[in-house]
Amino acid sequence: GSCISTKNIGYFNNASETEYASTSGAETAIQANDILSISISSLNPEASAIFNTTNGQSNNINTPNGNVTQPSGYLVNAEGFIQLPILGNIQSAGLTKKQLKEKIANTIVEKKLLVDPIVSIRHLNFEVTVIGEVGRPMVIPVPNEKISLLTALGQAGDITVYGKKDNVLVIRESNGKKVVKRINLNTADFLNSAYYYLKPNDIVYVEPNKNKLASVSRGRQLLPALLSGLSVVVIVLDR
Repeated sequence: GSCISTKNIGYFNNASETEYASTSGAETAIQANDILSISISSLNPEASAIFNTTNGQSNNINTPNGNVTQPSGYLVNAEGFIQLPILGNIQSAGLTKKQLKEKIANTIVEKKLLVDPIVSIRHLNFEVTVIGEVGRPMVIPVPNEKISLLTALGQAGDITVYGKKDNVLVIRESNGKKVVKRINLNTADFLNSAYYYLKPNDIVYVEPNKNKLASVSRGRQLLPALLSGLSVVVIVLDR
């Protein structure tokens, strides 16, 4: 019962020497509660400066692990809007970063505020969470806004020998709903999966296998007997 099948230990057991198509997928849509860094520039730096006041600030946040400095950006509120200086409320949720760039630039041009504005947008709170049977469960910040499931598992210390590589759960929020996908890392099919790359706020959960559950059960069974034995020894020594 304590043996683990070797076929479930490795990754991509059926992988062959071939080429796999890129799985980068479509750009992630902006969602409520996203924090965006929005930079607007033009040939007139002084006229552009008013649009960039928020991005230059930072907030000190108290956490159980100490103070954390978090860059301040534009929060997408529950209704899906951000509030930009001069421009006011801009509907953002549901748009990609490219679409929001075009929308902001067109609004600036229509209002004749800048000539040929250049808009840059980045996610400030892009992070994924890895929990379960991994070496170091953790929340992983992703400053470059691109991380694969394999990279996230590697940063979390890899899946332990007690984790199910053939049943890794990825929990993703999409259009206000929680979507749960089960991934089999024992096969090469994952390399073509839409879940090869993670998206903001994805949660990766590695389930324990039956060997881990059996070891925990045995420990719970042996603990009372061990405590009883120690009690007897203490009584004998005391007498």
